[in-house]
Amino acid sequence: MTTLHKPINAALFTAPDSLQQIKQLLKQKDTELREKFDPQSSVSGLIKEKSDFIDLILTGCWQHFLGEHAHHLSLLAVGGYGRRELFPYSDIDIVVLLPAIDADSHHQALANFFTFLWDIGLKPGQSVRTITQCVDAAVSDQTIMTSLMENRLITGDSSLHEDLLTQITPDKIWPSSEFFAAKMEEQRLRYAKFHDTAYNLEPNIKEGPGGLRDRQVISWVFKRHYNASSIRELTHYGFLPESEYMELVAALEVLWRIRYALHLLTHRAEDRLIFDYQRDLAQQFGFSTDDQQRNEDVEQFMQFYFKTVLGLERLNEMLLQLFNERFVCGESASTATPINDKFIAINGYIEVVDETVFERHPLALLEIFLLLEQYPSFKGVRATTIRLIRKSLHLIDDDFRQDKAANRLFIEAFRQPRGITDQLRRMNRYGVLAAYIPCFANIVARMQYDLFHIYTVDEHTLFVIRNLRRFALDKHSDELPFCNTIFLQIAKPELLYLAGLFHDIAKGRKGDHSTVGEELARTFCSQHELSTHDTNLVAWLVRNHLIMSMTAQRKDISDPEIIHQFAQTVDSIEYLNHLYLLTVADIRATNPELWNAWKDALLKELYSATHNALRIGLQSPLTTTDRVSENKKEAEQELIKLGISGTDIANAWQHVSDDYFLRYSADEIAWHTIAIASSSETDLPLVLLRPQTQRGSAEVFVYTQNEEAIFSLSTATLDQLGLTILDARIMTTLDNYVLNSFLVLEQSGEAINELFREIHICTALRNNLRYHQVKEHKNIHRQSRQAQHFPIPTSVEFLTDPLNNQSIMELVTTDHAGLLSKIGRIFIKQGISLHSAKISTIGSRAEDMFYITDTQLQPITDSAKQRQIREEILKALTAKKSANHKALR
Repeated sequence: MTTLHKPINAALFTAPDSLQQIKQLLKQKDTELREKFDPQSSVSGLIKEKSDFIDLILTGCWQHFLGEHAHHLSLLAVGGYGRRELFPYSDIDIVVLLPAIDADSHHQALANFFTFLWDIGLKPGQSVRTITQCVDAAVSDQTIMTSLMENRLITGDSSLHEDLLTQITPDKIWPSSEFFAAKMEEQRLRYAKFHDTAYNLEPNIKEGPGGLRDRQVISWVFKRHYNASSIRELTHYGFLPESEYMELVAALEVLWRIRYALHLLTHRAEDRLIFDYQRDLAQQFGFSTDDQQRNEDVEQFMQFYFKTVLGLERLNEMLLQLFNERFVCGESASTATPINDKFIAINGYIEVVDETVFERHPLALLEIFLLLEQYPSFKGVRATTIRLIRKSLHLIDDDFRQDKAANRLFIEAFRQPRGITDQLRRMNRYGVLAAYIPCFANIVARMQYDLFHIYTVDEHTLFVIRNLRRFALDKHSDELPFCNTIFLQIAKPELLYLAGLFHDIAKGRKGDHSTVGEELARTFCSQHELSTHDTNLVAWLVRNHLIMSMTAQRKDISDPEIIHQFAQTVDSIEYLNHLYLLTVADIRATNPELWNAWKDALLKELYSATHNALRIGLQSPLTTTDRVSENKKEAEQELIKLGISGTDIANAWQHVSDDYFLRYSADEIAWHTIAIASSSETDLPLVLLRPQTQRGSAEVFVYTQNEEAIFSLSTATLDQLGLTILDARIMTTLDNYVLNSFLVLEQSGEAINELFREIHICTALRNNLRYHQVKEHKNIHRQSRQAQHFPIPTSVEFLTDPLNNQSIMELVTTDHAGLLSKIGRIFIKQGISLHSAKISTIGSRAEDMFYITDTQLQPITDSAKQRQIREEILKALTAKKSANHKALR
């Protein structure tokens, strides 16, 4: 028997267990609706059924608790409940409307009514007001006005409700033009909270751009002007043709189904499509695959979601523009100003002169965006023309793409001094970009589960171009002054933007995306008749767009050989300038939280060293001997200035190798020397901390007698203290002391900036090294949810480093608490000497390089030994992932 078959009347409330009976009715109804839910079918009937059932419950409660007062007051549903849109855990918002006088006589009855609603678990959002109070609140707050617009009488005095309706009409408060302006500002602020993009990995399906709130805004402003009962009337008033209305309804149904599933999955009013739920939802919506390791099921589901949102975003733009013309501009909106033989301007928006323009002049599909760049006073494309662009995309065929005039128009759009990013976004939103560059269609709405990108590939690409554009603008020069300075040396910025457009265009294809992207870029540049030089530059940038960040974060850039190799790859200052700007723009477009002073300083250091190497000439590179000599001389001069004698300096340096002077800067050497010279054996282990180094991070320095577990103890302690280890330099002196340095930042990416924190770090590390243990307590190193749900497969590879007669072990895995400490313990167990480590953590993806030998200081080349080490690491890290999985379950 369904819940609706059981009457909710006075007899039910007289029963001794009435509260339990009604709670049971609610539970039965929820179970019934849950069983009816099918992710492949519309939920519009379910959300109305839930609303109607709550009406019955509230009506019964109202009549029982209000008694003789029930017909003197009004009980209204507002908000989503007022629209009859109740999802499984939606808020139930109600307003009790009081008569203007004698309100106090109802106080106790209302208190009992509300208490009972809470006791049965409804948790209503409630307010009690007179009509005057409602109107006063609405006048001062448009959100209250919005809620009242969607009021619906549940039960009670209908005349009181009708009086309210007459007091909140647009001719008395909030005229449609003012209401429209308020909603536009509200939407602007709401979009800003989401960085003006719907295309991040954890979107909010209600509040994010293109989400359900956008549809509600359309409904609100339309209803305010026309007093329309439903958005179906958009077709009646000529705002949407039937096909676009059906598109709007279909998109809305998709979001409703996802939201319904989210509520059921999480048992709460959840609107965030976070990582924790994406795989479950993907399977519910039929996107399951056998190989979950590659995340294809989730990627397909999210691409389905984002393409839905893209359509809603476009419809929202069109409808709000049309509303503005009719509600705000009125008759002046119809005044047309000629632009050329194809376009006119109406109310600041570009419009085609007639509906045959694109058929007669297909190239106008590109020209319109160039005009928007050239005339910044234009607000955008008029809604009717947006619609026509969408209908005309079939005209952008192979002949169109091969047309030299079209090619010139497209390249010209990249040469404009303003508007490039805005128009590329618009071209993407309208489908023109994917039509003109078919390979771009492959990355539209494509997700990247690599633990550091937080946007879809197309959105990330557009953010890269936006970042490059900001380097050119004086108003943004305070963000990254060094980039702005270098940008002044870029002769053809359009080449940089094209490299940004193509750098990830091969994501999702088979093969290395940089290599495949290079070929796509080269073909594009040749077709668009760029010179051989320009084509080679763009193609090279696409092929090598990762090399600078990888070199900076994974290699020892204090080594002249590394700089020389990198300079040979770059080969010219022109290429270096372009690569540096593209690298910075790319990193900053992956995730705003990933850019920090450490990465900034590291890339600047690599740029400066490479620039110097190229300036001197690759035929006469700075040698290792030169670098060692320079550092020694500079450090010695600094120490003598500080009053350290030549004898003390010589004594401090007598047991260190040239490698030490190569890998530390002069100021670091001076700092170490002073500390070591002034310490004795009883002071060991010596632990020092400099809160700010030249690389924008803190340096933790350890000096003590060499023991196997120092690296493991040190990294475990720093990790437990919530620090991110950026780099580790491991040195052993000839008399068997260690000089170990760890460059660290707070987990937030910020520098260590409080004295008590510095003291705590040094004290904790010194004690743990002294007593050879790390006490078990809660680790404050946090792992992201993305890392928990979409871990990076662990890989261990061995490379040779013939220059230093060492082996390089490359580890790629999901970063987690205690990772480096585990690796250190495995090295001890396997009899491995660690000489240096390059730690690179991008988001939650660890890409670490360990420079190792055996105990006889020989590289580890035996394949059986390498396999043994690899298996030991995989076993240790797999155990960690299994533990995480059990914890999640």
